[in-house]
Amino acid sequence: MSSAIQPHQIASLLTDWPDLRCLSLDCFDTLLWRDVREPRDLFHALPDTSLVQRVVAEARARQAVESRGHFNEVAIADIYRQLLPNADKAAIQAAIEAELAVEARHCFAFAPVADLMRQAKERGLRIVIVSDTYFDSAQLRRLIEMAAGSEIADLIDEVFCSSQFGKAKAQGLYGNVLRKLKLPPETILHLGDNAVADVGGVAPFGVNTVHLQQFTEACDQRLRLEATLDGMIHTSSSSTVAQALPHRAALALLEPQVEDAAERLGLTTLGPIFHGFDSWLEAEAAELEREHGGTVHWLFMMRDGHLARLVHAQARPDQPTHAIEISRFTATAASLRDDAALTRFLEADKNTPGDILARQMLVPEKEIDRLCTGRDPLTAREAVLAALKGGQMRKSVVRASRAYADRLVEHVRSTVNSAKGDTLMMVDLGYNGTVQNLVEPLLRERFQTHVAGRYLLMREIVRYGLDKSGYIGPDHHDAFTLDAMCSNVSVFEQLSTNPSGSVVDYEADGTPIRKANIIVSAQSEVRERVQQGCLRFQREAPAARTRADGAIEPQLWRQGAASALMRLMFLPMPEELAVIEAFEHDINLGTEQTSQLFDKDHSRQALRERGLFYMNASDRMYLPAELQGQGMATRLSLLAQRRFGLPLTFADSMDATIDLPVIFADQNNAVLETITASGTHDGHFMAAIPIGTGQFSLALNFGTLFEWLQIDSLTFYKVEDFLSNEPEYRRDRWDAQPLFENMVEEAKGLLRCETRDSFVMVPPPPVATGEPLLLACVFRPIVSRQDGVPATGAMQGSDTHIRAVPHEANA
Repeated sequence: MSSAIQPHQIASLLTDWPDLRCLSLDCFDTLLWRDVREPRDLFHALPDTSLVQRVVAEARARQAVESRGHFNEVAIADIYRQLLPNADKAAIQAAIEAELAVEARHCFAFAPVADLMRQAKERGLRIVIVSDTYFDSAQLRRLIEMAAGSEIADLIDEVFCSSQFGKAKAQGLYGNVLRKLKLPPETILHLGDNAVADVGGVAPFGVNTVHLQQFTEACDQRLRLEATLDGMIHTSSSSTVAQALPHRAALALLEPQVEDAAERLGLTTLGPIFHGFDSWLEAEAAELEREHGGTVHWLFMMRDGHLARLVHAQARPDQPTHAIEISRFTATAASLRDDAALTRFLEADKNTPGDILARQMLVPEKEIDRLCTGRDPLTAREAVLAALKGGQMRKSVVRASRAYADRLVEHVRSTVNSAKGDTLMMVDLGYNGTVQNLVEPLLRERFQTHVAGRYLLMREIVRYGLDKSGYIGPDHHDAFTLDAMCSNVSVFEQLSTNPSGSVVDYEADGTPIRKANIIVSAQSEVRERVQQGCLRFQREAPAARTRADGAIEPQLWRQGAASALMRLMFLPMPEELAVIEAFEHDINLGTEQTSQLFDKDHSRQALRERGLFYMNASDRMYLPAELQGQGMATRLSLLAQRRFGLPLTFADSMDATIDLPVIFADQNNAVLETITASGTHDGHFMAAIPIGTGQFSLALNFGTLFEWLQIDSLTFYKVEDFLSNEPEYRRDRWDAQPLFENMVEEAKGLLRCETRDSFVMVPPPPVATGEPLLLACVFRPIVSRQDGVPATGAMQGSDTHIRAVPHEANA
């Protein structure tokens, strides 16, 4: 009898077979699990041996056995004799011991299976291990003891290994096992993760078999993507093994039990990230106490530190924590306490609109109205800066900042009962530690304490020399990797924050004054479910693992957290994006502005118009989410450019162009020119056609080239705007009003050219800016003209209108 179960169903497995006499278990990925996705990933940690060398040696050993007419099962000694052909017996044995040590360090018992073994012993069952492995029975038993502990190893009666019988389970190994056990097959239950080996190779002998389905399809894909990211962001010097996934056992056990997609997002992605972060914070607090003495006070910076505080409070409910409300706005407002500080602030700020800049400097609203009302943002900014040149306004700003700083200090004092010599440990998601930079001198002076910043992710732009550290930071990754991680932090912030409005001031007693919560309640409700999933991971994940030595775990969890975070940033799953598709991000600079977290329609159009590498330079909140559905190649191209800081531009992506005949006409003349259209994305081309200040009408002679084509968009831009990297909402644009001559629109945008003279007439735009304009025409060739030549490189034949662009022409 055969069946299949998921990991959380293992606990009740024996109740379905009351007449059993023996529990038979596969070893790897059933009893023993590894911290990595594939067994070969452990070879990354072998001393003096590369992963490639080890893999090739095993392949050669198996090939040698097959060449002698045997099955390809080998012993580990055979493998190392291939790897070290001139080594003596002692050297071979030392290499085997080194590999066993690596396996033991990175293996653990899957706790539900360990519990099943205890149940089996209570029922008087024999327990055997039947494994396809190059280890022999003594080596495997010793490995189980080293990895899972003697209590687990002592439950095992016998161990059978394919290397000693010369054949695997799929090749009949279980026949030999039955002869050794001398038990009726129907009294044995075999559990294993490999359907071919553990069911197909065992069930024909009459043994009851159960297939352990380790992961759901979604979980398996997510882990595969995280393993991919691990390979891109961790080098041999920054990791202990390749593709470390210490959370895979917990996800196998917990994920099938979670039906809500929002909770599942928190469990599977935020859970592993915050699990290791909280353990690291505990170690950092202990180190700060040893180094500085006194008490370490945990200050979780609201709002983004909210989830980190929930995780810590759940894990250590008896340890006091403090929710401190200091935003970037309040920290900046409290930092302008002298003229030099105000000057530094203004020198560092170049683009903030006038009214927002004035509010940051605590200018009264009446004065802001006088300076800014009726002016565009740039002119209003100039008016504010001009007013600051007068000494009176500067003095007013400094005076207001000093009073503001007093209120901020009172907020901290009323929240944290610190004493001289204590440490204030500021905990936040991080990135630059801007708030710490601004308030550290103030807090250190007023409280006579040490101030430390501990961040989940740290990428410090300016080196202030303060006590800062990141769970994921420059000690573990290069600058390009950290920059890539920080490029899409908005999604992580919105999932980690609390629903309160941002603090903008404090009462005299330190009570925070918050602006109204501008995020809709539905978003807050979804976020709370996500956070509950994260908390569930913290509660239940430890139940998945039984490990003899956990010394390596902090490093593994950091490596796994970085990969999980990077995957969320660059390769989000469709199910995850469905959870947050309506999310907005509040700017949090004393304004009520929000931005949609991602907009797939916008980026789809922009890709067709400008291509990926223009989009990479644009100001998008969560660009990888907008690229979901545009193919893995597109998303990996963005990831590679960000991760490695590649200097690729739009010109580098132009592997084909089309010469498009265009007639320029005004009231007096008509001139035929050839305009080069460049390939952008998904088979689309874009032609940027200059029209002066708008005096020309255009006739785009598509009929010469195509019988069928798709016109995606026809849009007028100012030339200056079109060439800029400004966000779309800052660029003026006007949709063209085309007229089709000898062309039939068979479906929206899908056009059939009836003759070679078919063309699109585009009148000038209905505006008079006095500035140079252009028409951006985005189209996709469908069918080339049959009496001409093909329209794309994918079609048959050659095309004189489409030409490959040589590399040197892209400069």
